[in-house]
Amino acid sequence: MPDLRIARADGDALLRDWQHVHNTIIPTHVLSLDDIRERATRNVLDVAHTGDVLVGCMTVRPPEGEDATATVIARVLPEHRRQGLGTRLYEHGLARARALGAGAVETVVLESNPDGLHFALAQGFVEVERYLLDGDTVPYITLRLP
Repeated sequence: MPDLRIARADGDALLRDWQHVHNTIIPTHVLSLDDIRERATRNVLDVAHTGDVLVGCMTVRPPEGEDATATVIARVLPEHRRQGLGTRLYEHGLARARALGAGAVETVVLESNPDGLHFALAQGFVEVERYLLDGDTVPYITLRLP
């Protein structure tokens, strides 16, 4: 299994790495660098590399609501999938969410990403909702750990 280095996306170079992964996997909702800088003020944004190669990114939205639900989203570029990297990135995000006080955990997957949906289901998530962002035609799927 390749070595995986996960780092906080602090600074424009790592934020651009995060942006590249996000925009590759979520082409229906392309984010600018300014969008990502704003997200970094309220969410944990990490990037993952094997050596010098960018392989993925992760978002942890801090817990909120009466059951302290956090959202953990692990994204791995298609050419780096099926090597255990997503599992390691997800476990890192889950630990981060729990350290922030999460009582429950959700994730979100774009419907057009069957690899991501398969991964979430394999981690034990169950679908709870589908929704469209304004102007989108491809729904997002919210899944929750039971």
